[in-house]
Amino acid sequence: MELETILVTGSLGQIGSELVDKLRKIYGKNNVISTDIQENFTDTSGIYEIFDVLNSERLEVLIQKYKVTTVYHLVALLSGTSEKNPKLAWEINTLSLLNILNAAKKYHLKVFFPSSIAVFGHNAEKNFTPQNAIQNPSTVYGISKTAGELWCQYYYTEFNVDVRSLRFPGLISWKTKAGGGTTDYAVNIFYDAIENEKYECYLSENTFLPMLYMDDALNGTIQLMQTKAEKISIRTSYNIGGMSFSPKILIEEIQKHIPHFSVIYKPDFRQKIADNWPNSIDDSIAKKDWNWNPKFDLEKMTTEMIEKLLLKLNIR
Repeated sequence: MELETILVTGSLGQIGSELVDKLRKIYGKNNVISTDIQENFTDTSGIYEIFDVLNSERLEVLIQKYKVTTVYHLVALLSGTSEKNPKLAWEINTLSLLNILNAAKKYHLKVFFPSSIAVFGHNAEKNFTPQNAIQNPSTVYGISKTAGELWCQYYYTEFNVDVRSLRFPGLISWKTKAGGGTTDYAVNIFYDAIENEKYECYLSENTFLPMLYMDDALNGTIQLMQTKAEKISIRTSYNIGGMSFSPKILIEEIQKHIPHFSVIYKPDFRQKIADNWPNSIDDSIAKKDWNWNPKFDLEKMTTEMIEKLLLKLNIR
């Protein structure tokens, strides 16, 4: 394995907080630089730097200081939060990526950029949405991710920047709570099921959405970044999927473990967002190019979520 020094932006978020640990186990704790805007954070397992992703000068300082070779650019405002502050979402989700790509061009860096199923709109095929389905996003988040994908492809085509990306579906993890996304119900519901045995769902019961367990998301990200460049055929963003279910189906699976768990449905503004997104994803190109193969289905994911959260929340 080639020696890499990795800079992770947004490392205290849902993905970053787990990805940093996994990368440090592979590349060594001093070769993975964790960055975020939180000032009172102490990283006991490695190096942490305060970094605002809109500060391009600070970015160059960190690249030079640590001789960075690879950037995992995870900073983003998610779908629900982005709708409340479109201007800030555009700046954080798009302008920060341009800072990273310009630095990658100058310093010959490899870059990971997380995209989203939010790039697809109501005109795309809903079931097993293909890699090249039409993109007409209806949200600020989706617009920013579509623009980000095109910028990634442009920097690869014009400047040979080795940038790689995945279109994440909803991500589910027991380690960190979600942070403002439309698919977050599939995380929050487990906490309420265990702690309260009841949940108020902001999506309707038959709203199908593609989902991915965090272990699969992390493994897929690292696998993509370790794949030889000549095998990467997609320079916008790869479709990846894991499972697809509705709130009703998830609830029925949770009730196998927590029989008295009950739910009421009160759809809010996020229902409109979800209605424009795919029901399921065709990720056959990722499977063909770099052997993408998720390990968790709904049953396995639900069992592990409940077991891990019972321990985390100290509930017997």
